[in-house]
Amino acid sequence: MTRGVGGHSPANVQKYLRDVDYPATRTDLLDQARRNNAPDEVLDVIQRIPDHRFGGPQDVMKAYGEIE
Repeated sequence: MTRGVGGHSPANVQKYLRDVDYPATRTDLLDQARRNNAPDEVLDVIQRIPDHRFGGPQDVMKAYGEIE
């Protein structure tokens, strides 16, 4: 998966996580991304991050960086 281009960049993932109520679980992130009409490739990225409570967007991006 390439970074910075298409649907996989960290900024693009965060775009589909707008309005998430933190702290949030991976399930919360997926639910909000679906409500924000995230494409399948963004949902796939979110599904690959570890399932724990995220304190804020920075925690999500840290987890994203660990899977990439």
